[in-house]
Amino acid sequence: MRRQRLLPTLTEHVYFCLPESVGWYKDDPEHTVNRQEGALNNFSIHLIVSGKGYVEADNELQTLEAGDAFLYFPLQQQHYYSSADEPWEVRWVHFYGSKLKDYLLENGLHRSHLWTIRQWKPLEQALHELLIEAEENSFFQLTRLSTLTYAVIAEFVNQAVPLSANQHAETTDRILQLLPLLQQEACKPFELDEWARQAGISSYYFCKLFKKVTQMTPMTFVTLSRLQMSKQWLLEKADVPIRQIAMDAGYPSTSYFNKRFLEQEGMTPTEYRELYRNK
Repeated sequence: MRRQRLLPTLTEHVYFCLPESVGWYKDDPEHTVNRQEGALNNFSIHLIVSGKGYVEADNELQTLEAGDAFLYFPLQQQHYYSSADEPWEVRWVHFYGSKLKDYLLENGLHRSHLWTIRQWKPLEQALHELLIEAEENSFFQLTRLSTLTYAVIAEFVNQAVPLSANQHAETTDRILQLLPLLQQEACKPFELDEWARQAGISSYYFCKLFKKVTQMTPMTFVTLSRLQMSKQWLLEKADVPIRQIAMDAGYPSTSYFNKRFLEQEGMTPTEYRELYRNK
């Protein structure tokens, strides 16, 4: 079962990236691809959504499952196929752009063909939206087509870790599950040991994995969550003094609240309230 849209390759354009083709396939236990080196002159990303399959990398066969992905640079040899017993469902895009290679190299995407996506649902959604755009409008809206292609690439760049490094997926999932609760309770005193206990790991390991999953420290996440809520309150509670907003956001010291707000937003809470209260 396959759904795909092929698009013309534009040799002259002003866009950072464009898709050559985008699609989705599933329920095909005989699906297999074997391309020789030099056969395909574009980049490609494949995300496994369910089931499992196999990819040859460095003369070894690797098993990939839901949440795993593989990336090919232009002209590379490609060999991958679905499991016969548990056929994979895969979303994919082939894309091109004159500056893409440098961009991907700068972000370390040359380190491996095989990746695990920390939070793969947004990548799945980005691939789906790109497919819908290609189906509905072909290449008639190039700006939107390029924007949606970049959304796929950006999700991949920000969420991908080499598959060989994914040795703690279960614990990583536990941290992901804690994020909404941690954001909800961010204005309360932050107790690192308690959050580590909820994740079932040491405080040191909690901080290490938290940064791996979110690209920030737990305290940075808490600070951003507090400032997000304080911005909302500054506008919704126009008559509440800054001092009270600071305390509600978890900052007993108004001066420290002002300092953190200024560092993050480039203006004081008072200036923010005055600037946006009538927006």
